[in-house]
Amino acid sequence: MSLKVKRKEQILDAALNVIVRNGYHQSRMDDIVSTSGLSKGAIYWYYKSKKDVYLDLVNHWVIRYSDTLMELSQDGVSASDQLQNLFHTFFDQFEKDPVVFKALLEFWSLAGRDNDFNLKLEKVTHNFIQYIESIIRNGVDSGELKNVNPKITAMSIMVVIEGISWFTLFKENGVTAKEYTDTVSKFILSGLIKKTYS
Repeated sequence: MSLKVKRKEQILDAALNVIVRNGYHQSRMDDIVSTSGLSKGAIYWYYKSKKDVYLDLVNHWVIRYSDTLMELSQDGVSASDQLQNLFHTFFDQFEKDPVVFKALLEFWSLAGRDNDFNLKLEKVTHNFIQYIESIIRNGVDSGELKNVNPKITAMSIMVVIEGISWFTLFKENGVTAKEYTDTVSKFILSGLIKKTYS
């Protein structure tokens, strides 16, 4: 890993902790400086503003999660198993690093008020929906899945996955994130798989 990549990761990790702790509007570059342990000059060498940092943080996550999704085997794997693996992957990420999901709530809020964040997140969402849609379309074409609208189904699955973020806000709800993920994924898959196929 080059020094540039290492420094940027250090800055983005600090920015993640700051936005979760303070929220975007209460966060300052000085907060990122003190949390990162780097000098102010080092941070401004890479980023000119707080907004630049957080827009790049979205890119950072996209690359990280895209790499994770690409690692999921698709060769010879049924569409239903691919979808199940997708649910498990995001739950595992939630277990390892729930702070990312908490920050996502802040970014969704920003997307409603800031055009740059809106465009960035719209593109990310579009690409993720396309990824899920391709799995569903292949499952429909193979006869494994019912003849559903792939885009609407993909959007529904995306919303369910993002629902994991809810568990970063409310702890005492009588349901764990694992129970939520397992139950809802079963609901979705049982509604998608043709009975004759299973």
